[in-house]
Amino acid sequence: MVQKIDTLIESASQTAGPYVHIGLMPTYAGNGGSFETEVGTDPIAGKIEGEIIEIVGSVFDGTGWALRDVLIESWQCDANGLFPGQDGADPNFTGFCRFAADAETGEYTLRTVKPGSYTGRNGVESAPHISLWIVSRGINIGLNTRIYFSDCDNSGDPLLGRIEQRPRVDTLIARKTDDGRYRFDIRLQGEGETVFLDI
Repeated sequence: MVQKIDTLIESASQTAGPYVHIGLMPTYAGNGGSFETEVGTDPIAGKIEGEIIEIVGSVFDGTGWALRDVLIESWQCDANGLFPGQDGADPNFTGFCRFAADAETGEYTLRTVKPGSYTGRNGVESAPHISLWIVSRGINIGLNTRIYFSDCDNSGDPLLGRIEQRPRVDTLIARKTDDGRYRFDIRLQGEGETVFLDI
């Protein structure tokens, strides 16, 4: 027999933001002094091989509002398609970056190296891309997605090939706006919703 419990009420649920900045980017959150330099804010640790690029964008909620407290982490290979720790990987490129949206505009900027393609499991080559993890107020579990590039050949990429609704592939493509500059907006829901990965 199931006992009815009517004396306890459910606690309010919590989300990651805005508190996630306090732990991951304390200087950004107004708590400077925790670290001499904010951890992970620059994936470039010296002279690197390849083209340095800048990706600019915003993360929009279902109403079209740019989130101003979003925090994003990126992971990627170097310009030669090698990840940190692999033989021959660029020693001055960490492959990791942590960045946040501007509190006034809601726009983020990622300055990094343009990744090369790499050969993954079973010898399948992946198109150049950057993996993202996104957290913000209202997002209970971080969201994973990827950035591909409009000026690269993405036709044989195994992940893009698995997206059944082909028009949604465009939600993962950064558009080139100038030499070394790209625009990549992320939409959490609604029209043009970005493809998120369950990984």
